[in-house]
Amino acid sequence: MSQAVLEHPAPASPSAPTGRVAGLDGLRGLCALYVLLFHCWAYTFKGFPKSTGPAWLDWLGLGRLAVVFFLVLSGFSLAVGPARNGWRLGGLGRFARRRAWRILPAYWAALAFSLVITLTVVRMPHSGPPNGKSVVVFGLLLQDLVRAPTPNGAFWSISVEALLYLTFPALLLIIRRAGVTAMLFTATIPVVLAGLIFAPAGAAARYLTWQLLPVFAAGVAAAAILPASSTVRRAAWPAMTMAVALPVAALIVLEGGGWVVAHYFWVDLAVTPALALLVVTLATGRPAPLVRLLSSRPLARLGSFSYSLYLIHLPIVVAFSLTVVAPRLGHGLAAFAVTTAVTGSVSLVTAWLFAKLFEFPFQRRRSITALLKRTPLSTSGPSGQS
Repeated sequence: MSQAVLEHPAPASPSAPTGRVAGLDGLRGLCALYVLLFHCWAYTFKGFPKSTGPAWLDWLGLGRLAVVFFLVLSGFSLAVGPARNGWRLGGLGRFARRRAWRILPAYWAALAFSLVITLTVVRMPHSGPPNGKSVVVFGLLLQDLVRAPTPNGAFWSISVEALLYLTFPALLLIIRRAGVTAMLFTATIPVVLAGLIFAPAGAAARYLTWQLLPVFAAGVAAAAILPASSTVRRAAWPAMTMAVALPVAALIVLEGGGWVVAHYFWVDLAVTPALALLVVTLATGRPAPLVRLLSSRPLARLGSFSYSLYLIHLPIVVAFSLTVVAPRLGHGLAAFAVTTAVTGSVSLVTAWLFAKLFEFPFQRRRSITALLKRTPLSTSGPSGQS
């Protein structure tokens, strides 16, 4: 559940010299913040996916869509470098090392953090206490394939992303041989056909989430806008994004969060074109006010530790809401306000410190030798910074 370096200059153009695309780090930060708010909402208004809180807060019940957006952004970010280099990966071994170096240190540290909280303070709802199997399954990123008591309910998407990384070289190969459209059809049509036969419904769609392959592939395809001609880049991407997004958004609003949860498989696929088009639009530098907002220092800084925020916020929310707030305030608006204010602040501060320890050093130094010597190494391009 797709997901930046510490420094965040706001590029003057969507194709800055560093290769970074303006606004995407801020977008990641907002997605992570939304997931945090979703969990505050879900654990203080009981009954999810049914909304038991005030109607004006119902928009917080769609946390799954933020994870889908993360995966679109992940596919796009990984494809930035290859898209500008003839869709070449640059070596399987190099790709695997860079991905492991990027995600595993913070993930394993967050796993240890989550195990401590769930074994000493409170376990995750709807799960037994973590055990040895949990350590093995989650440590090896197999939680989307093998069931085990979870130390952190947000970790499901990290396993999904790791599995999607395995498909990335094949997606690039298809693009080189047959084009972006062929890649999208190859990733999407079998999934849709299989879904028509035996798509899992509701909570079951949270595991072995093969419908997220087309989501990731759409993000990869969106990177084709970067080397495109100026004529293609000037196309009416903002209007196309709105035209695709509005019907899906209207359906979600009309049907509500409970319906979304019951139809995760198809909702994941339905929202993907709009999310991918939004990324394409931002990559062309439009709409300029939105790009400037997403590139602003506060949102860029939030995006810089969005991965850490996503990894560590849920145990904090669960521990505080269930052991401190619920016994005193019950479940309602007051509980939501206190939980959001306290766990939001604690999560942001903790995530920043966590990132300083387990993310930023590994982004600045790309090998164990460099890390031990504390000698910064120059990056070799923007690809892989998701």
